[in-house]
Amino acid sequence: MASDTVLPTVSGQPGRRAVISLPKARPSGRFVISQQAPGHGEAAATGDVAVVAYTAVVWRNGKALPGPYDEGGRPLLVPLGRATTLPALDRAVQGRRAGSRVLVVAPPAAAYGSDGNPKSGVTGTDTVVFVVDVLKIVRAHATVDGDQAGVPDSLPQVRVDRRSATAAIAVPDHKAPGRLVKQTLTAGHGPVVRAGRQVVLQQSTAVWQQGRDDARLVMSSQAGGGPLPVVIGRGNVIKGWDEAVVGQRVGTRLLLVMPPDKAFGPHSPKGIPDGAVLVSVIDILATV
Repeated sequence: MASDTVLPTVSGQPGRRAVISLPKARPSGRFVISQQAPGHGEAAATGDVAVVAYTAVVWRNGKALPGPYDEGGRPLLVPLGRATTLPALDRAVQGRRAGSRVLVVAPPAAAYGSDGNPKSGVTGTDTVVFVVDVLKIVRAHATVDGDQAGVPDSLPQVRVDRRSATAAIAVPDHKAPGRLVKQTLTAGHGPVVRAGRQVVLQQSTAVWQQGRDDARLVMSSQAGGGPLPVVIGRGNVIKGWDEAVVGQRVGTRLLLVMPPDKAFGPHSPKGIPDGAVLVSVIDILATV
């Protein structure tokens, strides 16, 4: 949608910092999306995670905002349709193909709201101009490729449904191990996951209950609306995930058995027994 008569102009190649030229006119207050370059990859939809980079300036004074193209910057993960990022970025990416470049004119309601972003010099009345490059789309029901290795009978058996991207987990009829167990089900060959980096995970998690051929999932990325984007290795997820995922390669599927000290400890969230041993199946889909 491009509805304003006067818009900023954009130059530069997609995949690199854009040059944004602002008109002398004041912004109209409308939210505007204008495609600048078409992409030829997969089109983004609700539930997907988009990997994007952007250039952004404040219309009022042309001030450049920090972004992925700065030195040391990294692309941003945008979970689509989950209201976890700026509305301007979410709405700009919806329906766009990987490789697209999009101009976004975002009034406060679509950018930083009435509070603005004082740290970056954005007031609560500022319109922000973004040029968004859609680098990659991770599909809502994506799973890793490759054959799955067998596991010993002493560990849970796993079957992942590629259509739903969730795992069926069968727990053996004996006591859970007392330590963190990490088993590679599918070996990945992509980039290595580093501590402090963002990753996109597909996960299914059940409680170890002896002899359950179809353990009930107590957590899954699909229940949360799609693949899980998270910073890994910095205490943002349960300890077992942090310890197991760092150092793995994208495209890996892991089976984890996590005693309480590597899970939620003695006090678990609602719906999970206190002191539970957890079983997780994790697909590592991307890292940035």
